[in-house]
Amino acid sequence: MARGNHGQAVFRDDRDRKRFLSTLGEACGKTGWIVDAYVLMGNHYHLLVQTPEGNLVAGMKWLQGTYTQRFNRRHGDFGHLFQGRYKAVVVEAENAGYWEVVSTYVHLNPARAGLIQAGKEPLEAYPWSSYPFYTGRAKGRPSWLRRERVMGSLGLGEGDGRGYAAYIEGRVLELGLKAGREELDAKWRQLRRGWFAGGSAFADSLREELGRAVRCGRRDSQSGGARRFHDEQSAERRVRAALGALGLAEEDLARMRKGAPEKMALAEWLREGTTVTLEWLSRRLGMGHPGNVSQGSRKLGSGDCRLFESALTKLRQLVLKEENT
Repeated sequence: MARGNHGQAVFRDDRDRKRFLSTLGEACGKTGWIVDAYVLMGNHYHLLVQTPEGNLVAGMKWLQGTYTQRFNRRHGDFGHLFQGRYKAVVVEAENAGYWEVVSTYVHLNPARAGLIQAGKEPLEAYPWSSYPFYTGRAKGRPSWLRRERVMGSLGLGEGDGRGYAAYIEGRVLELGLKAGREELDAKWRQLRRGWFAGGSAFADSLREELGRAVRCGRRDSQSGGARRFHDEQSAERRVRAALGALGLAEEDLARMRKGAPEKMALAEWLREGTTVTLEWLSRRLGMGHPGNVSQGSRKLGSGDCRLFESALTKLRQLVLKEENT
């Protein structure tokens, strides 16, 4: 998804919306993308897209750059149209449940924004999404828009527009109820706040892939959420290795006081070798306020200081096997 720069509209009228969809079609022709769902709002859009050739970055650069040029040319504007880089969320495609969650989130955007009157008019009355092509209300479905995967995630046939409408319109009604809205928001939380939508095994596979990317010097190609995820996972592995080197268990760490010299040494070592935040370190090591992480070692007494230096020396000598592979 991408928003307009400074919240400005990226579609001022239906002509702009048609132009964006035609540009999206061109992008699919150039990249081999398959679009499963889309919605065009006033100042942003959402796409659920498959990239068989692994070319999301190049395709998005062309799509947004080309549309911006066409938009500016038509309206006599100049400069950036979109707010920074688009946001991309990786979806676990092999798990139908996540495909259903993401496609439903996309299609319900007009209802959440109040662009239709829930209970008084159907969601398909909003023409600028792929939903009317799912129900059969809109004709001339573009070749780059595919329905079978989303339909299949609900156990429906590719042409079962009536069944899909019953499902989606039911979700629209749920949005009007507090309990239903809270349930849907809970499903969408990972999608809104994270950078992937999937289970724990999928997260592990992404972590391994990110680790390879970082080791190969492609760290800057990852988004902030992805980098943070990788860094915290790396720090977590270091914590487990460090506890073994110091002869400590998780229970010992939990029982130690906030300013224990071993904790201070572990925090210092992690700060030397990772980029996790002070907040993460204080929470993971049970050190209280984040300021204790950055200033704690300065307050150690002579006895604690010797324990701190001894522990830190052990940790600095520790060689993680994973770092040598």
